[in-house]
Amino acid sequence: MTEEGRDAGLIAILDYDAGNIKSVEKAMQLLGQEVRITRDRETALRADKVILPGVGAFGDAMGKIRQYGLFEVIHEVVDKGTPFLGICLGLQLLFDRSDESPGVEGLGILKGEILRIPETPGLKIPHMGWNSLEFQNNGRLFRNMEPKSYVYFVHSYYLKAADEGIVTAVTEYGAQIHASVEQKNVFACQFHPEKSSDVGIQILKNFITI
Repeated sequence: MTEEGRDAGLIAILDYDAGNIKSVEKAMQLLGQEVRITRDRETALRADKVILPGVGAFGDAMGKIRQYGLFEVIHEVVDKGTPFLGICLGLQLLFDRSDESPGVEGLGILKGEILRIPETPGLKIPHMGWNSLEFQNNGRLFRNMEPKSYVYFVHSYYLKAADEGIVTAVTEYGAQIHASVEQKNVFACQFHPEKSSDVGIQILKNFITI
């Protein structure tokens, strides 16, 4: 236990019945991390780092987060200053609202909205595949990364952050997509680092060492 009341090295992955949790767990285990998939408040608050992964629908996910009492837990973890990483749907849930589920409020930890990728000739929706990133604002997740690194996306909706000062990576797919954000101890990626080969592993390593 660290002085801050954390279990040194423990990565808590929040379980709200979303897809893709196991692949994030496996990636962290391959990096030598102790990982616990949990809905338990005390475990989340003691963890050294917390991850909110996910594949699924915004409205269903917010319903499960509230059902399992994780809305308050996530806010407590963030307020405590614990490094927190949202992945894919986990990024979207951190914001205010989504076109996917009108009338459903997100976690509201970061300011912005989730929009549907516009129909564009030659581009398929959902966006499934590799896109290169343009880095900006010196994101800590991208330390020691090569410019225009490629990462893997699976999504039909994208982030438009209210404050571009928190945006650390962008990509283009029918629109300029805010692909990664960082604000204090909160980090999030629209893409899947756990499925992005060596580039993704470096991003996860960077998160672990924050």
